[in-house]
Parts: sequence; C-alpha cells; structure tokens
Amino acid sequence: MRAFVGLVMAVAVTLASGLKAEARGVPESFADLAEQVSPAVVNITTSTLVAQRTGNQPMVPEGSPFEDFFRDFLDRNQPGGPNGNGEPQRQRRSQALGSGFVISEDGFIVTNNHVIEGADEIMIEFFGGGDQLAAKVIGTDPNTDIALLKVESDGPLPFVSFGDSDIMRVGDWVMAVGNPLGQGFSVSAGIVSQRNRELSGAYDDYIQTDAAINRGNSGGPLFNMNAEVIGVNTAILSPNGGSIGIGFAMSSAVVKRVVDQLKEFGETRRGWLGVRIQDITDDIAEAMALDGTNGALITDVPEGPAKEAGILPNDIILSFDGVDVTDTRELVRIVGNAPVGKAVRVVVLRGGKTETLKITLGRREDAVAGSTPGSENETPEAPAEDKILGMTLGELDDTRREELGLKPGATGLVVLDIDEDTEAFEKGMRAGDVVAEAGQQPVGSIEDLKAQLEAAKDGGRKSVLLLVRRDDNPRFVALSLD
Repeated sequence: MRAFVGLVMAVAVTLASGLKAEARGVPESFADLAEQVSPAVVNITTSTLVAQRTGNQPMVPEGSPFEDFFRDFLDRNQPGGPNGNGEPQRQRRSQALGSGFVISEDGFIVTNNHVIEGADEIMIEFFGGGDQLAAKVIGTDPNTDIALLKVESDGPLPFVSFGDSDIMRVGDWVMAVGNPLGQGFSVSAGIVSQRNRELSGAYDDYIQTDAAINRGNSGGPLFNMNAEVIGVNTAILSPNGGSIGIGFAMSSAVVKRVVDQLKEFGETRRGWLGVRIQDITDDIAEAMALDGTNGALITDVPEGPAKEAGILPNDIILSFDGVDVTDTRELVRIVGNAPVGKAVRVVVLRGGKTETLKITLGRREDAVAGSTPGSENETPEAPAEDKILGMTLGELDDTRREELGLKPGATGLVVLDIDEDTEAFEKGMRAGDVVAEAGQQPVGSIEDLKAQLEAAKDGGRKSVLLLVRRDDNPRFVALSLD
C-alpha cells in the first residue's frame, strides 16, 4: 500500500512538473524565427525639404511671441524672400528613419503614417544593406497611424503574412523587428503584457509588450512564434524617450482591415451610424430604471442613417448587427468596421421595451453632422427664473438664445448660476449649460422641470436624469432628488 501511495505521488509530481514546464513555454532561441522573417523587414528613410535660416535673419527663439511678427515682416518687406538679399530662400533636406515590412511579393509595404507623413522622398532599404528602392504612398489612415507603400522590383520580394491578434494571450511570446535609432536591422523579444489598450483614437486596439521598442522601430512588425505579424510597433511610454518595457503595437485585427481598404480604394471607408452617444453610468442606470450599464445611450440624432431609420434620443443601443454592445467604445469600433452601405439590424431599448430597427450605414469619412432649425416659438417677455437642485435656472428667450449661440426656437432652461458645493457642479455642470430634458421629457419652462421632478419622486426614483447641452454637445447627467 505504501508503495502504491508513493507511486501515485511520484506520478502527481511528474505531471505537475510537466504542466509547469508547458505553461512557461520558454523558447530555446529566437534565431530561427529571426532568420525566417528578416528578409521581409525593411528600413525606411524619408526626406523633406525645409526652409533654412540664413545669417541675415534675426534669431528669434521658437515659440516666442515675436516669431510670427518677424516672419511676417521679412516676408512682406524684403525682396526675394526672407533671406533679405534678393536670392531665393535656402532649403535643406531633413531626414528621418523608421521601419516597415513587406506583405506581398509584388512590393506592398506597411509602416506607420507618422514615419512617412509630409515626406518628399521615401527610400526603402532591404535586409543586409542591399538594394534601395523608391516607394510611393498608396494610402494612409491617420486614425490608426497606418500607411501603405509600394515599390517596384525586378523580381518577387520576400514577404510576411498577418496573423490573428485576437487569439494572442497575455504572457505569449512575441518578437519585435526594426531599425531602432538608425542602427539597422535589430531584434528584441518579450511577451504580450496586455491587450486591447486604448491610447487616444476611437479605433485604437493596441497590444502592449515589454519587447524593447525605440525610436526607429515605428512601423516595424511584432511577430508571434509562427512568424506571423500580429501588430505594428507604433508607440512607447517613456519619460526619457528610450524603452522602459512599455511599448504598443496596433493589432493586426485593425491593421489588416485598414490595409485591405487602402489597397483597394487608396483610402479608408468606415461605417457611419450618425448618433451621439455616451456610456451608461450607475447613477444614469438608476435614474432610467435600468438593470445594468451595458449599451450605448443616445444623446442626439443629427441628420443621417440613424435618424432616417427612426432612432431617437434616449434610446439605448443594446446590439449592433448581431453583436452585443457593452459601451460606446465598442459600438464605435464595430460600426467603423462595418462595410459602408450595409443594412444592419440594431436593437434598441426604448421606454422599457426592445425594438429592432434596420439601418443602412453611411460612410464616416463623408459624414457631415447636419442640423435642422427649430420652429419659432413664442417666448414670454420676462423669462422666469428659479433655483432648483443648487442651480439658478432661467427660461430661454431670443436674447439668451443669441448670447448662447443657440438656434432660433431652441428650448430648455439655461444655468445662470450654480453653487460649487452641489452635486450638479461636481458632475461638471456649469453656468451656460442648457437643460433640455428631465426624466426623458422635454422641459421648456420652470414648471415643466418641477413637474418632472415631482413625477420622479412619485415614481420612487432617487435621482432624475437631465439631458444637458453645451456648445450643442449633449450629455446625460443624473442628479439626486434628496
């Protein structure tokens, strides 16, 4: 019996050791991977003609309040240009370095938009310091910082393929390749530190990695262990400009869609729904008697596809084209990824019930938010004022509409003053804001607002939901009724 127990324990230890080794998955070397992908990774040199100072120009510190004055004075009063001697202004060529990678044998190359933006000349240097080829820009997408280039070669070029960034897990090994600090072909390795990072853009989906990324690595590929590109190295977080182990690569899930559109159209074509939205907070959910905070709350519906399909302010988008919507960021992304002109089904929550609407998407790049003038409403000669929820509110008249830059006939209550120790002030409301709705009902007078507050209290609500406009940008604010 003791021998049997000992055998079981030995097997358990062996299995545990095996599981531990499998979980680590440390590669013995990255040499084979680097050798396989290196011929497809390129160095990019860009050059731009810029004006050069001459000795006859006053040396004014950049950013000085006198900088624009001297520039305008010299341009206006001295012959032949700013150098003041009748000769054309001298120019010099400024150069910058970056990285990229070939994605097809016929010479399509992916890099960052900021690597080539504004360049007069783009030269591609291939691995090994061999031939250099001039590249032309096929298309760019500043929103995701991606650019697609093309070179003409006498023969087929080595290339790499995109992998699926969505299946990458935190802790997976990755390898970054590029031209850091102009030193030429260089490899660094690390792991996926986190996924789905958002930096500044609406379409951001960055992979965070601790693989060393420095200046010059921009536009280079981030590989998985199958030699597939799962990201484009774009940015680093650093107090000194050097790598501290926090780098970001735009995911291939985003890049591949952008590249396909740039290759086909020379530009991006993102879907456009035509709504203004905000996230649902806990207090907004309580004020609207919602079970949770999932969805995107519509604050305004300008002229566009959504309005034509019947979507209304106060609707909550729960599902878009069969995909559940958790927040506004997710909605923006899935709408942007949808094809222009596609008819999609959108499920909204309206008045406690769900409705399904069919909407034909427009193109975001062409979208211009429309506005329709309101009807002329007769206003009282002396608009009423009152202090409610810590705010001094006043009814709108033509004078106040003009002062606030509102459209003729715009309705609501303007915040004339607000106590700084109130919940309304803490939640960002300020003098000049216009309360357009309360309890999801329009308010055009002080009495309208008081009636909605009483209705909310009678209904057992602890807070009231206000639709507040500032510079024609709407948002919802939930305020306690206590």
